[in-house]
Amino acid sequence: MSDNSLVPAPLARMPWGLILVVSAILGFGLVVLYSAAGGKMMPWALPQGLRFGLFLFGAMALSRLNEQQLKAVAWPTYLILVILLFGVEALGAVGGGSRRWLDLKIIRLQPSELMKPAIVLVLARFYDAMPAPEMRRFAAIWPAALLIGTPFLLVLVQPDLGTALMIAFGGVTAMYLAGVPKRWFIGVFAAAAALMPVALHMMHDYQRNRIEIFLNPESDPLGTGYHIIQSKIAIGSGGVTGKGFLQGTQSHLDYLPEGHTDFVFATMAEEWGLLGGLGIILAYCFVIGWGMLVSIRARSRFGRIASAGLTTTIFFYVAINLLMVMGLAPVVGIPLPLVSFGGSAMMTVLICLGFLMAIQRHSRGRDR
Repeated sequence: MSDNSLVPAPLARMPWGLILVVSAILGFGLVVLYSAAGGKMMPWALPQGLRFGLFLFGAMALSRLNEQQLKAVAWPTYLILVILLFGVEALGAVGGGSRRWLDLKIIRLQPSELMKPAIVLVLARFYDAMPAPEMRRFAAIWPAALLIGTPFLLVLVQPDLGTALMIAFGGVTAMYLAGVPKRWFIGVFAAAAALMPVALHMMHDYQRNRIEIFLNPESDPLGTGYHIIQSKIAIGSGGVTGKGFLQGTQSHLDYLPEGHTDFVFATMAEEWGLLGGLGIILAYCFVIGWGMLVSIRARSRFGRIASAGLTTTIFFYVAINLLMVMGLAPVVGIPLPLVSFGGSAMMTVLICLGFLMAIQRHSRGRDR
């Protein structure tokens, strides 16, 4: 009798290689948070580790769903989240100048985070039910635009530009993967470029400042440009091998703001250098590559669109955060998943991974 026969079938079928890599990313993140707190498990590392254990268990539970169940929950989940986003606007808790959360006493729920995987699932469901000849008609565009535009605008007015853009990116990616003709995207991008001056005028002052500072951070080095300048200093000062564990000065001396959340990569790069940065980027590449492989091997159109869309959602998290902390994109408040302190991004990424594991299991014919 083989050793595998002693392992319960649901556990034996888990992608343990992926889970190991994800756990390694989280573990490295805990080391960085431990250092950022001055060599203490509180207030960041211990809660982060406990959250991960809970969310990983939830992802493994989601992996037991079959494709029909994913299809069945797509529309109800989307509609419930839209209602909750309206609820945030009316009753939401204010924090950091934004109204993003619903205080349910036992938990502070951020519906906009859950909308990131939900928009992908609902669009995959929408296009899965659409006959191929309809894909080249306007009927393939306007419902999807409405599905994306409604949560986008509701999140934008909170205001939360970063999350709103993530929802839009995920939705547009799903449309592209579904086979919507490229001419529609060219037209939309051209219209967006023409309306950019109007969009800039309608932005909040702090949002316009972020774009201006992105273009020239030295114009206000002690004000709005301070974050990105200190981030570049921290990353550059790490060199190839870093200053050493617990030896970072930018974060420990509080020169680097948000060194445990949005700019955690800079905290890590200062102590672990280029090698540490490349290591964690390669780990993310493994996760994203695994997700795209799930999409390639999916047996249904829904599975292909959903898995590719969920994977690109994870990709956008990583890419936007890294570009942001390196000064290659405006600061929009996107955390580095599994490394930045906080539960929202971690929850979203592990939900995406749970759905991806479910699609992978279905593709292997193990949905019984």
